[in-house]
Amino acid sequence: MIEKLKEVLGKVLPEVDMANVNADTRLIEDLCFDSLAMMMMSMEIEDAFGFRFKEFVRFETVGDVASYIETRI
Repeated sequence: MIEKLKEVLGKVLPEVDMANVNADTRLIEDLCFDSLAMMMMSMEIEDAFGFRFKEFVRFETVGDVASYIETRI
């Protein structure tokens, strides 16, 4: 799941080297996500994994995102 998610994150932040990204990587502190990047990530996740967010979800780490996706697919 993390590898596929890293592909999605690479579309949102193409300037970031995804080789060092892991489950503990923090979206805001480590990847410098802002509100626009969060929205773009959500849209890319919906397209890549085939579901729609129905509620606001607060993600702190890449692992949080992966765990959420696993519960939805």
